[in-house]
Amino acid sequence: MVEMRGAHCLSNGIRLHYLDFNPRGTLQPILLLPGITSPAATWAFVAERLAADRRVIVPDIRGRGLSENGPGLRYGLDDYAADARGLIEATGLAAPVVIGHSMGARIGARLAVTAPEVVSRLVLADPPLSGPGREPYPTPLSSYLDARDAASRGATVEEFRAFTPTWTDEQVALRLQWLPTCSTEAIIASHRNFHEEDFHGDVPRIACPTLLVYATRAKVVRAEDAAWIARTLPLGLAIGVDAGHMIPWDNLDAFLAAIDAFLHTDFI
Repeated sequence: MVEMRGAHCLSNGIRLHYLDFNPRGTLQPILLLPGITSPAATWAFVAERLAADRRVIVPDIRGRGLSENGPGLRYGLDDYAADARGLIEATGLAAPVVIGHSMGARIGARLAVTAPEVVSRLVLADPPLSGPGREPYPTPLSSYLDARDAASRGATVEEFRAFTPTWTDEQVALRLQWLPTCSTEAIIASHRNFHEEDFHGDVPRIACPTLLVYATRAKVVRAEDAAWIARTLPLGLAIGVDAGHMIPWDNLDAFLAAIDAFLHTDFI
């Protein structure tokens, strides 16, 4: 059983809560950045597998979970990236591998651009490719808000199946437990920023070795998009996984295998 503890720290002027897996891990540590409505606890089953020999830290992104939440918080990529950098410093992570999923991938990319010295390697898992002048993000805002509302009203596992048809009962129950902690303000602002902030401008500026993992059963990153990203990244690879957008929920073993192969790839 992997040791896990929860803790809080001050980062970028706000309080962040995080889960710390295998604090005494000997291999290069990992910072795992979840997406728009995924508090840290919902990624514990992934972090436990990644933490066999490594320390893995998973934060509640601001406005979610047990992290600071309230009026006046900003939810831009620069704010999220500054939070991540502060968390790395507060927890003493030494040049971690940063793995970001969906919105977390966009945060990871911005962190690698604005603070390249703190990111050794980067994994971008199905990042939203929407932005100014580009196609809209395929999941509408209403889907996130409806799911949060259903969880907040006490929906049962079976009632919630429409939002997560392929998940186990345990995964759905955990989502129902934590989804109401996601601030509506944070969801709305973050979804708006999927369309107003430019992810594509960050891609060619990422200097560290980077892996794009994209879901072949989703519409977030298409094969041609993946080819462009891999081509544009100075040190980039791309691999498609047979899964929906929430890749580890559909195909955890393939997701972990792609990351493991990347971590053992030498870049010259």
